[in-house]
Amino acid sequence: MSLTGKVALVTGAGSGIGQASALLVARDGARVVAADLDGEAAARTVAQIGDGQALALTADVSRPEDSERIVGETVARFGKLDVFFQNAGVPQAARPVEEIPLDEWQRIIAVNLTALFLGAQQAAPIMKRQRGGVILVTASIAGIRPRPGLSAYVASKGGAIALVKALALELAPYQVRVNAICPVAVRTPMVTKFGFGEDLDEAERRFGATIPLGRLTTPDDIAAAALYLASDAASAVTGITLEVDGGRGI
Repeated sequence: MSLTGKVALVTGAGSGIGQASALLVARDGARVVAADLDGEAAARTVAQIGDGQALALTADVSRPEDSERIVGETVARFGKLDVFFQNAGVPQAARPVEEIPLDEWQRIIAVNLTALFLGAQQAAPIMKRQRGGVILVTASIAGIRPRPGLSAYVASKGGAIALVKALALELAPYQVRVNAICPVAVRTPMVTKFGFGEDLDEAERRFGATIPLGRLTTPDDIAAAALYLASDAASAVTGITLEVDGGRGI
């Protein structure tokens, strides 16, 4: 697999999956735009790439103007957009549906689902003109196999999976591929937000016991899947949900 000559925009690239993916696709030859709500974190990711072939941007992907800006600045800097990894997301603390505040629901849907729609609106015309491109989305095994207490999160990720399939059909005539990666909980500080304890090691122990392979996925696990789906090795793959979940979805 090689992304030499490709341009990749990764959201949520300041940490976790996004950072691991930005670093991996850069090592594989891509020029990278790392976007994150935390601009300093995005800059730290770019500093690790360190060869002048990367750009850090600050963005709230749930805002239409930010989505338009990061895609526009990517094309202005590098002349095209080959891979758009829409990875930014927010978790939900497990609680009964009647206890979820409306503003929490709206924020989860805005970041985890509406942002994907906004990003696709910006990227699709560019990729259509190029007659090629890849849109990747970080969904979740929760969108396939829901757990109690996560109704807002599950709705956002289930919607993301449905949107991926719809976009895959719509954009296939233009040789644009659209796929979702579905992790189980990833070993980042975010996993403590799902009700398995405030300590990362304790959350991993308790959550890992529910996974057939006995461990959480890592950012590098998801980055490897993203690299495959972004590459020409996956040139016939579109509209799928790639479950990187240690067997959790079985």
